[in-house]
Amino acid sequence: MYDNYRNPHPPGMQMPPPNPQPGPYDNPLYGASSGLIKTGLGVYGEKFLGSSSEFMQSNISRYFSNPQYYFHVNDQYVRNKLKVILFPFLHRGHWTRISEPVGGRLSYKPPMYDINAPDLYIPFMAFGTFIILAGFTLGFMGKFTPEAINLQFTRGLIGWGLQIVFLKGLL
Repeated sequence: MYDNYRNPHPPGMQMPPPNPQPGPYDNPLYGASSGLIKTGLGVYGEKFLGSSSEFMQSNISRYFSNPQYYFHVNDQYVRNKLKVILFPFLHRGHWTRISEPVGGRLSYKPPMYDINAPDLYIPFMAFGTFIILAGFTLGFMGKFTPEAINLQFTRGLIGWGLQIVFLKGLL
Protein backbone atom coordinates (compact mmCIF):
# COMPACT_ATOMS: atom_id res chain seq x y z
CA MET A 1 0.00 0.00 0.00
CA TYR A 2 2.75 2.49 0.89
CA ASP A 3 4.97 1.37 -2.00
CA ASN A 4 2.86 3.36 -4.46
CA TYR A 5 3.61 6.57 -2.58
CA ARG A 6 7.36 6.01 -2.27
CA ASN A 7 8.11 5.04 -5.86
CA PRO A 8 6.05 6.92 -8.45
CA HIS A 9 7.63 4.94 -11.33
CA PRO A 10 6.17 1.59 -12.26
CA PRO A 11 8.32 -1.51 -11.69
CA GLY A 12 10.81 -2.18 -14.46
CA MET A 13 11.25 1.50 -15.30
CA GLN A 14 14.60 3.01 -14.38
CA MET A 15 14.84 6.24 -12.47
CA PRO A 16 17.02 9.01 -13.97
CA PRO A 17 20.30 9.66 -12.16
CA PRO A 18 19.94 12.40 -9.53
CA ASN A 19 22.81 14.61 -10.80
CA PRO A 20 23.75 14.02 -14.41
CA GLN A 21 27.27 15.22 -15.21
CA PRO A 22 27.31 17.93 -17.89
CA GLY A 23 29.14 17.01 -21.05
CA PRO A 24 31.33 19.33 -23.07
CA TYR A 25 28.52 19.95 -25.55
CA ASP A 26 25.81 20.66 -22.95
CA ASN A 27 27.38 23.82 -21.52
CA PRO A 28 28.80 26.57 -23.75
CA LEU A 29 31.12 27.71 -20.92
CA TYR A 30 32.35 24.17 -20.17
CA GLY A 31 36.05 24.94 -20.68
CA ALA A 32 35.96 28.44 -19.19
CA SER A 33 36.72 27.19 -15.73
CA SER A 34 40.45 27.12 -16.36
CA GLY A 35 42.37 29.90 -14.67
CA LEU A 36 44.14 30.96 -17.86
CA ILE A 37 40.90 31.67 -19.70
CA LYS A 38 39.35 33.48 -16.75
CA THR A 39 42.45 35.63 -16.30
CA GLY A 40 42.64 36.43 -20.01
CA LEU A 41 38.98 37.41 -20.18
CA GLY A 42 39.34 39.49 -17.01
CA VAL A 43 42.36 41.40 -18.32
CA TYR A 44 40.67 41.98 -21.68
CA GLY A 45 37.50 43.21 -19.95
CA GLU A 46 39.46 45.54 -17.67
CA LYS A 47 41.40 46.92 -20.64
CA PHE A 48 38.23 47.46 -22.67
CA LEU A 49 36.23 49.00 -19.81
CA GLY A 50 39.19 51.03 -18.61
CA SER A 51 39.82 52.61 -22.00
CA SER A 52 36.13 53.33 -22.55
CA SER A 53 35.75 54.89 -19.10
CA GLU A 54 38.83 57.08 -19.70
CA PHE A 55 37.34 58.15 -23.04
CA MET A 56 34.02 59.01 -21.39
CA GLN A 57 35.71 60.90 -18.54
CA SER A 58 37.83 62.99 -20.91
CA ASN A 59 34.98 63.81 -23.28
CA ILE A 60 32.28 64.41 -20.67
CA SER A 61 34.51 66.67 -18.59
CA ARG A 62 34.99 68.83 -21.68
CA TYR A 63 31.27 69.69 -21.69
CA PHE A 64 30.27 69.08 -18.07
CA SER A 65 32.60 69.82 -15.21
CA ASN A 66 32.00 68.43 -11.75
CA PRO A 67 28.25 68.96 -11.11
CA GLN A 68 28.80 69.06 -7.33
CA TYR A 69 30.49 72.43 -7.80
CA TYR A 70 27.21 73.95 -9.04
CA PHE A 71 25.19 72.58 -6.11
CA HIS A 72 27.64 73.57 -3.34
CA VAL A 73 25.31 76.12 -1.74
CA ASN A 74 23.90 76.93 1.70
CA ASP A 75 20.85 78.84 2.95
CA GLN A 76 22.66 82.15 3.23
CA TYR A 77 23.92 81.89 -0.36
CA VAL A 78 20.41 81.14 -1.68
CA ARG A 79 18.96 84.08 0.26
CA ASN A 80 21.64 86.48 -0.99
CA LYS A 81 21.50 85.19 -4.57
CA LEU A 82 17.71 85.57 -4.72
CA LYS A 83 18.12 89.11 -3.39
CA VAL A 84 20.64 89.86 -6.16
CA ILE A 85 18.36 88.32 -8.82
CA LEU A 86 15.18 90.06 -7.66
CA PHE A 87 16.70 93.40 -6.60
CA PRO A 88 19.98 93.89 -8.51
CA PHE A 89 19.99 97.63 -7.79
CA LEU A 90 20.49 96.86 -4.08
CA HIS A 91 23.66 94.83 -4.74
CA ARG A 92 26.62 96.64 -3.20
CA GLY A 93 29.76 94.87 -4.26
CA HIS A 94 31.65 93.59 -7.22
CA TRP A 95 30.06 91.82 -10.19
CA THR A 96 33.09 89.65 -11.03
CA ARG A 97 33.80 86.17 -9.81
CA ILE A 98 36.45 85.53 -7.17
CA SER A 99 39.37 83.36 -8.31
CA GLU A 100 42.12 81.71 -6.31
CA PRO A 101 45.31 79.87 -7.33
CA VAL A 102 44.95 76.10 -6.95
CA GLY A 103 47.69 73.76 -8.12
CA GLY A 104 49.42 76.36 -10.26
CA ARG A 105 46.31 77.54 -12.09
CA LEU A 106 43.46 79.89 -11.31
CA SER A 107 40.23 78.34 -10.12
CA TYR A 108 36.96 80.00 -9.23
CA LYS A 109 35.44 79.69 -5.79
CA PRO A 110 32.26 77.60 -5.47
CA PRO A 111 28.87 79.32 -5.19
CA MET A 112 28.80 79.03 -1.40
CA TYR A 113 31.72 81.46 -1.15
CA ASP A 114 31.06 83.67 -4.19
CA ILE A 115 27.67 85.28 -4.82
CA ASN A 116 28.53 85.80 -8.51
CA ALA A 117 29.38 82.14 -9.19
CA PRO A 118 26.95 80.20 -11.37
CA ASP A 119 24.86 77.59 -9.61
CA LEU A 120 22.25 75.05 -10.67
CA TYR A 121 20.39 74.79 -7.37
CA ILE A 122 18.19 77.85 -7.92
CA PRO A 123 17.21 76.98 -11.54
CA PHE A 124 16.33 73.39 -10.59
CA MET A 125 14.27 74.51 -7.60
CA ALA A 126 12.54 77.14 -9.77
CA PHE A 127 11.67 74.48 -12.35
CA GLY A 128 10.28 72.18 -9.66
CA THR A 129 8.25 75.05 -8.22
CA PHE A 130 6.91 75.83 -11.70
CA ILE A 131 5.72 72.23 -12.13
CA ILE A 132 4.05 72.18 -8.69
CA LEU A 133 2.31 75.54 -9.25
CA ALA A 134 1.18 74.41 -12.71
CA GLY A 135 -0.35 71.33 -11.06
CA PHE A 136 -2.17 73.44 -8.48
CA THR A 137 -3.43 75.81 -11.17
CA LEU A 138 -4.71 72.92 -13.28
CA GLY A 139 -6.35 71.45 -10.18
CA PHE A 140 -8.15 74.69 -9.35
CA MET A 141 -9.43 74.88 -12.92
CA GLY A 142 -10.60 71.24 -12.75
CA LYS A 143 -8.30 70.10 -15.58
CA PHE A 144 -5.69 68.22 -13.56
CA THR A 145 -4.45 64.92 -14.95
CA PRO A 146 -1.03 63.28 -14.68
CA GLU A 147 -0.70 63.67 -18.45
CA ALA A 148 -1.18 67.44 -18.09
CA ILE A 149 1.68 67.61 -15.57
CA ASN A 150 3.80 65.50 -17.90
CA LEU A 151 3.00 67.92 -20.73
CA GLN A 152 3.98 70.91 -18.56
CA PHE A 153 7.24 69.16 -17.59
CA THR A 154 8.05 68.36 -21.22
CA ARG A 155 7.25 71.89 -22.39
CA GLY A 156 9.40 73.31 -19.60
CA LEU A 157 12.36 71.12 -20.55
CA ILE A 158 11.97 72.04 -24.22
CA GLY A 159 11.81 75.73 -23.29
CA TRP A 160 14.91 75.36 -21.12
CA GLY A 161 16.73 73.61 -23.96
CA LEU A 162 15.74 76.31 -26.46
CA GLN A 163 17.06 78.98 -24.09
CA ILE A 164 20.39 77.17 -23.85
CA VAL A 165 20.62 76.80 -27.64
CA PHE A 166 19.69 80.46 -28.10
CA LEU A 167 22.28 81.65 -25.57
CA LYS A 168 24.99 79.39 -27.03
CA GLY A 169 24.16 80.80 -30.47
CA LEU A 170 24.53 84.37 -29.24
CA LEU A 171 27.80 83.76 -27.45
